[in-house]
Amino acid sequence: MSFVVRRKGLTLFDWVNYSLVILISLACIFPFLYVFSVSFTDPQVYVPLKFYLFPEKWSLESYRYILSTNSFLNSLKSTVFITVVGTILNLIVSFTMAYGLTKKSLPGHKWMMGLVIFTLVFSAGIVPNYLLVKELGLLNSYWSMIWPNLTNAWSLIVIKSFLESLPSELEDSGKIDGCTDFQVFMRIVIPLSMPAIATFTLFFAVGHWNAYFNALIYLSDSSKWTLQLLIKTLVIDSNSVAVAQAGASDENVVPQETIRMASIVLAMLPILLVYPFLQKHFAKGVMLGSIKG
Repeated sequence: MSFVVRRKGLTLFDWVNYSLVILISLACIFPFLYVFSVSFTDPQVYVPLKFYLFPEKWSLESYRYILSTNSFLNSLKSTVFITVVGTILNLIVSFTMAYGLTKKSLPGHKWMMGLVIFTLVFSAGIVPNYLLVKELGLLNSYWSMIWPNLTNAWSLIVIKSFLESLPSELEDSGKIDGCTDFQVFMRIVIPLSMPAIATFTLFFAVGHWNAYFNALIYLSDSSKWTLQLLIKTLVIDSNSVAVAQAGASDENVVPQETIRMASIVLAMLPILLVYPFLQKHFAKGVMLGSIKG
């Protein structure tokens, strides 16, 4: 006896599955709608602890205010600097090292590959990393967010697999024409690696933009805080100096809640704008180096 109920070609399982997907999607979308609505709500009509699906009265006052504060502008500059410089250095170190690991004739190749795989399985931990950054004199510096994260084992392995899938005959022809190893890398390997470069540019940039924990433990000067650290302070530490700077005004008091939501939207906006146009590169990045023709 079949317990499957068919309705317009759909089974009972399909209805239940679609219903769960819709409910989960709504549960994910509603928080974004609430943040968006509160951030655009006029401070004069805002009511605390009220759920806003759409603003009762649209206003850009919260955005004008947050963009006029030194704390937000400084954190934006810090995040942009760390993201741009960190992404460029990540690409240089990752691709040059991965290219070297593809050469089995390189002295110590097995040892270096073994060390890469070892770091993929084991890590030093928070305290040793902090002590290392401290001894290097990088505390309270932007470079503490960049130097310890120049590359990682997963990126090296994926890039190495991708570079190994490139035809070796092209490198041989370049050397026959008189190119050095560096010229082969720059003139042949790099142009052929543009899909991988585009993909990992996105991976590294998103990672730096959303970096929070390292900024929390390495950056003590509030003038060097990143956006994520500032937002944490705005949202959680309601009595902090950052909230006082961002939410207080002698002439026109802007509700702290709208200030928080506006800062969250501004921090998410660059990633939300980039993802729809570059999503195909992320999907392609999952398959990099997984198939050899």
